[in-house]
Amino acid sequence: MKRLRLVMIIFMILAALAGAFAYRNLNYDYGNDNWLSQKGEKLGFSEKTYQTEDGYDISYLEGPNNGPPLLMIHGQMVSKEDYAKVFPELSKHFHIFAVDCYGHGKSSKIPEKYNAIAIRDDLISFISEVIKEKTIVTGHSSGALVSAAIAAKANDQVSGLILEDGPFFSTERGRAEKTFSYHEFKTINDFLSQHLESNYTKYYLEHTYVKTLFNKDGKDNWSFLVKDPFTKRIKANDGKMPIVWYYPPEMGLNGLVFLTRNMQDGTGMYDLRFGKAFYDFSWFRGFDQKETLSAIECPTYILHVAPPKDTAPGYYDKNDILLSAMDEIDAALVNSLVKGSTLIKGYNSSHDIHADLPKEFIETVLQFKKHIED
Repeated sequence: MKRLRLVMIIFMILAALAGAFAYRNLNYDYGNDNWLSQKGEKLGFSEKTYQTEDGYDISYLEGPNNGPPLLMIHGQMVSKEDYAKVFPELSKHFHIFAVDCYGHGKSSKIPEKYNAIAIRDDLISFISEVIKEKTIVTGHSSGALVSAAIAAKANDQVSGLILEDGPFFSTERGRAEKTFSYHEFKTINDFLSQHLESNYTKYYLEHTYVKTLFNKDGKDNWSFLVKDPFTKRIKANDGKMPIVWYYPPEMGLNGLVFLTRNMQDGTGMYDLRFGKAFYDFSWFRGFDQKETLSAIECPTYILHVAPPKDTAPGYYDKNDILLSAMDEIDAALVNSLVKGSTLIKGYNSSHDIHADLPKEFIETVLQFKKHIED
């Protein structure tokens, strides 16, 4: 009888642990959607909207005035909340302004604005009319391209620049076609061009280039680990993202699939047409990357990730596809073009340094602040 009771107790404990494990995985805030209400407001953050002269909205988070202004520009498919892990500490040292780029978050969804120059000009106006003083600008990925464009045109409004793993030169026609990112943009373009599948996540799981990174030695690991369990959980037109209860956030698979949420199928606020603008190169119309980088005069840090573990010491896979935003030659070229810039390389991150390595990113930004103040 005692043995049976012990077995029952152990079973109940295991069931409770399994329930807690599943609950955490299913209810984890993969997109930081609840960060402002749960943590941000207590830190002094508030969400606001800036309306441009031509009537378009730029949504932004503003933190408490604890130092010089810091404008933060996110990368593709996410939003201003992507910086959630670094907001608490950085807000102790800066007056943070984190914006949603057009096509993302709560900012306007207008394809005419899905262009580096259009975004650049409206964010320069944002600095003039909202921030109203010289600011440090940091941008991640496509946000790094925008940040460079801002610093190049508005030297008198930018006191410093941090380019976080920006896809410089690898996004240009002739190079882009052999990059991982361009394959993802092709998936977006192909989805928008077809009429058979209405759910982008389901289409993505079937067509993404990511599956080649999972499948090795003839084994279809992508279908087993990702495509099949997530596709199984997609319900037509319910506006919800599929989440696999037995995958913890640290594993990254729920987070990977969560990035595919979008405006077109009602699961998110990212406009897939923004990605299409990278596929057809319309995003780069009027934007010369070498000319832009050469015009930057403010102190600049260039952050570059280390090569992927599976391809180190190089950045390319077996198909000669660039898996990172830049290779070592691109990063060195950016460094040579931006006068007096500092290249910091070797971050063990897939791409999103501030999310993967928040402590290291914070240390870098604070080091930069000291650098420009000395």
